[in-house]
Amino acid sequence: MIALLLVPLVLPFALPPLARRVVDRIRPETALWALTSASAALAVGVLACLGVLLLPLALSVPAVAGLAHLVHPLDAGPAGPVLGVSVLAGAALAVLCVTGVRSALSEVRRLRAARLDIAGVPDAGGLCVIDDARPDAYALPGGRRGADRIVVTTGMLRALNPGERGVLFAHERAHLAGRHHLFLAAAQLAGRCHPALAAVTRHVSFAAERAADEAAARTAGDRTLTAHAVGHAALATTRARTVRPGFTPGAVSGPVPARVKALLTHAPARRLVPALLIVATVIGLAGGSALAGAVSVHRGVEIAQGELPSD
Repeated sequence: MIALLLVPLVLPFALPPLARRVVDRIRPETALWALTSASAALAVGVLACLGVLLLPLALSVPAVAGLAHLVHPLDAGPAGPVLGVSVLAGAALAVLCVTGVRSALSEVRRLRAARLDIAGVPDAGGLCVIDDARPDAYALPGGRRGADRIVVTTGMLRALNPGERGVLFAHERAHLAGRHHLFLAAAQLAGRCHPALAAVTRHVSFAAERAADEAAARTAGDRTLTAHAVGHAALATTRARTVRPGFTPGAVSGPVPARVKALLTHAPARRLVPALLIVATVIGLAGGSALAGAVSVHRGVEIAQGELPSD
């Protein structure tokens, strides 16, 4: 039963190379949904498996075993290896909880700081211009009580010509319309659960930027102008403002040369089947293995409770 529960902990290592192929071959909007869904599903599987793996250690404590009404010791395999894996699972869960809470609190503080930063700035149609020589632009979600804002500095406006500014605004509006901050936040949370999923976060960010680039190109009707705007904004940005949280997409996020190259080539094709197959396969393998392992552990607990005969 332990081996089945280890598979969902190893399977996330297959996602980063798959993610690289997904963002290169299918439409960015589809890639964004596919990669975020796969990351979130695998993260849930990792947490669930760690919780189940912790069970043998917890049930080895007499007080906990009494609460579970065990009449026999839980037989999950060789005692030494099973207890060792259970201890490691407990330690991993503790670390994930601490780092996850700290990361979430840090992002909340930065989001509040970003909103306070523009609290007194007038906006025109959701556009806030901050008097700052450092070129920067990003999409700031408003949440339940506030409106979404596009935040841009005077330094960025001076760095771009009028046509490029229109592309920049269309790019940031696409981020807000697509709720890309939710995808980025979900990917970051999943990345806290497993190191391989942390490597997928940059692919999710790239897919979000590519989706906004394509939307801006459709709005402008000129892919070359959009590519120039992205490139000029990146060249102008030497030191971005750091007040915003990590899940707010910025104008120069992601690998800019790859974004420019994609814009200068033809628009991506709509290929849904490969992405859906990848997501279904990864989630299916992780879910099936985790379910089989959980069922096996549950049967072991019922045997230890005397409800089922031992094999």
